[in-house]
Amino acid sequence: MKKNLALALLIFTIFTAAAQRKTIDSLKLVLRKAVTDTDKFNALHDLGGLYISSFPDSAILIGQQAFLLAKKNNRAKNEANALNFMANAYVNMGDYASSLQYYFKALRIYERINFQLGIMQINNNIGNAYMQKGDYQKALLYFLPARKQLQDYSRRHQVQGRYRQLNPIVIGNIGETYMDLQKADSAKYYLDEAYKFDREIDDRVYIGNVLRDLGEVEGLKGNTKGALQYFRQALVSDKAIDDGQNLSVAYLSIAALYHQNKLPDSAVYYGQRALDAATGGNFKPDALNAGKALYSYYDEAHNQAQAFKYFKLSTAIKDSLYSQDKVKQLLTLDFNEKQRQLELQAAQKEAQKEAQNRLRTYVFSGGLGVVLLLALIFWLNGRQRQKANKLLRRQKADIETAMSQLKLTQNRLIQSEKMASLGELTAGIAHEIQNPLNFVNNFSEVNRELLAEMNEEIDKGNLDEIRAIANDLIQNEEKIAHHGKRADFIVKGMLQHSRNSTGERQLTNINTLADEFFKLSYQGLRAKDKTFNSELITHFDLDLPKVNVVQQDMGRVFLNLFNNAFYAVNQKAKTAGEDYQPEVTVTTFASPAGGWGLKVQDNGVGIPDAIKEKILQPFFTTKPTGEGTGLGLSLSYDILVKGNNGTLDINSKEGEGSEFIVRLPLN
Repeated sequence: MKKNLALALLIFTIFTAAAQRKTIDSLKLVLRKAVTDTDKFNALHDLGGLYISSFPDSAILIGQQAFLLAKKNNRAKNEANALNFMANAYVNMGDYASSLQYYFKALRIYERINFQLGIMQINNNIGNAYMQKGDYQKALLYFLPARKQLQDYSRRHQVQGRYRQLNPIVIGNIGETYMDLQKADSAKYYLDEAYKFDREIDDRVYIGNVLRDLGEVEGLKGNTKGALQYFRQALVSDKAIDDGQNLSVAYLSIAALYHQNKLPDSAVYYGQRALDAATGGNFKPDALNAGKALYSYYDEAHNQAQAFKYFKLSTAIKDSLYSQDKVKQLLTLDFNEKQRQLELQAAQKEAQKEAQNRLRTYVFSGGLGVVLLLALIFWLNGRQRQKANKLLRRQKADIETAMSQLKLTQNRLIQSEKMASLGELTAGIAHEIQNPLNFVNNFSEVNRELLAEMNEEIDKGNLDEIRAIANDLIQNEEKIAHHGKRADFIVKGMLQHSRNSTGERQLTNINTLADEFFKLSYQGLRAKDKTFNSELITHFDLDLPKVNVVQQDMGRVFLNLFNNAFYAVNQKAKTAGEDYQPEVTVTTFASPAGGWGLKVQDNGVGIPDAIKEKILQPFFTTKPTGEGTGLGLSLSYDILVKGNNGTLDINSKEGEGSEFIVRLPLN
């Protein structure tokens, strides 16, 4: 005996009172004069909006025209809009099966194009269909996600204007569903929230629905006086916008309340007012509800003449309303046939396009064959000329090659070692740089949200909250700067490693430099062998002062030492038992003589005694062909000893592990 809050959201648009006052004749004139398909579509949606409550069968026909127009122009969003519109009309006709079929079709389109607002509205409309069908638990399964989606959408897009009306509609539907489930407290919670939204946005279209439902809740609690107060406020709101349909429902709610309280005369009076309002606007479902109520009132009063009168009236309305099944079937059949024809035309166009593509392919292949034949002829002629000059060029090239070969070979070998270590460094960069970048991105996202909140608090003049948000922003910016500098350090380290040394010394935090290259070396080996794992252990002397070194040179030394250590434990892991746990330990320390040092220890395969004296020789390597150049330790030794007056000591026992100790003066 009541009307649902916002019977169904029209996805085309949310009609305002001004839009509802458009006359059907004027809209038909606009439709006839429309030149573009966009203008036609807009005219159809406005016209259908006026028909949807009073003449839903006509609204379905208009919706089908709108759908075919959208399909013709390949407008997926408008297709979904039209399907949703038709589903709303089917709800008004009581055909919930057809309405749900069209709702789910529209939902799939919205999800495909990722139209979040449309997804939210469809969820609300599906919930509304289930609510009118009487399946209240299933209705909540769609209303509650719709509310969550609307909250997320509002936060992201700063929703204004007509779309703000969605809040009281969706929340009101949740409240009404709880009311149908006889859960008065939950219903009142959501309806109060919907009423608050209506007051904030000065919504005159839907506030009458919310007031009426609040009256229903008070009636459910047994508060007759409070219920009547809400119902009368709803009447005032509905009359103010000349909403005959909601007016009929509000009258019927008052009649039901009087009937419940054993006041038959008042019940009959308001029941008649409900019937008059519904028939005046040709709202057949509401007229049917009012007629059935009047029949039951007179039947209880044993006034058989009046009861029979309203029984016949209700039966006639019901027959009129549900005899439209054949009309619906014809409309559906015609619509499906038009869809099939459109799909057939699309398939024919695709076949023609494919045939044209095949023809182009044949033409292109033939032309390409001719070009290749000509190219072969020219190539043969050119080859003969090349043979004539080949001997002279060869003699000249041999002389030039012999002069530059030694220098070129030397440069290539050095560069080969650099690029080998650079490749391992780069493989680790992708993983290692992602961490500071994630922090930068996350804090930037948080700052955008905080700035939006700050704007709201500025509008409210809440200085304490503004200061709190500003402090949060300052802290976040400090974190962004910290992690940005860390990413900058990693990138600069890679770039420096790839360049030739400039010899420029800089004050450097050895702990930081060693830690970054330690992680990058590990990630580089894991990039080549996903099964490799090792425990990374660090013992850094936190009191170690900054030292004056060439950063790119020292980075190369560290990277070579770390790479060798990880390679050794990885080799041992391939043959050792399951109890073996690879470990690489890096220790920094201050030496008693005033210098500093770094120690790299591993529990890998170790160095055989027979080759210990050879490992620092250029080009000597124990790695398989293609995996090492034999220059890593040799270049590291030159950098430490010849370039920095330092030392490189090696301790190792075959099968147990190795230890490399670097010692350098502070300056």
